[in-house]
Amino acid sequence: MIKLVDVSKHFGSHEALKHVNLEVPTGQKLVIIGPSGSGKSTLIRCINMLEKPSSGQVIVDGVDLTALRAPVAKVRQQVAMVFQQFNLYPHKTVLENITLAPIVVCGVSRDEATESAYKYLDRVGLREKADKYPAQLSGGQQQRVAIARALNMHPKIMLFDEPTSALDPEMIQEVLEVIIDLAHGGITMVVVTHEMGFAKEAADRVIFLDDGLILEDGTPEHFFENPQHDRTKLFLSKILR
Repeated sequence: MIKLVDVSKHFGSHEALKHVNLEVPTGQKLVIIGPSGSGKSTLIRCINMLEKPSSGQVIVDGVDLTALRAPVAKVRQQVAMVFQQFNLYPHKTVLENITLAPIVVCGVSRDEATESAYKYLDRVGLREKADKYPAQLSGGQQQRVAIARALNMHPKIMLFDEPTSALDPEMIQEVLEVIIDLAHGGITMVVVTHEMGFAKEAADRVIFLDDGLILEDGTPEHFFENPQHDRTKLFLSKILR
């Protein structure tokens, strides 16, 4: 479903990604872990071309997004992304936030978009908040609305870029529970996170990124119980105390 071939990304003289090769099969739940500044967010943003690689290929659902005149906008409709910040429209209700993109981008009827919006609000436990505005919700609730909004595009792939990093500690679990529920379905997911418990519970596969390089790649059991790279062992020793 996702394939990165020799992907590098430069920001001026800084090399954020260094010849990264990665394949994510359909339905896999991949968690990306690493220290701040390791290139995690850059990598996930390259998947849907929010960041254009300096070199290499990004292939999503069989389409090379780095090719000349690639249908990036069309592919993005199948690749939903949930950011650190919720990015909800403050002047629109929860329901309006969730239905806007299907109606405007995909040409879905308002009735159809609304029906599916309520389905996903049920899934994230927020049906009763449909007529509220973002400012009337907690941070955790806003992020759950952002997830429902992403789901209402009926994507093949869900990307999460540190979805709990902007939340107060007591709100983190409610968002993680929603993502874990999604992980039990068949959708392909790539999640950048510092939440080790989530990685253990929901991931099929964990990669460790440091200084723009994938240093470790394996199952959660391998990653947490038998990491091979010294840098991975050092990282885990600091965060799993």
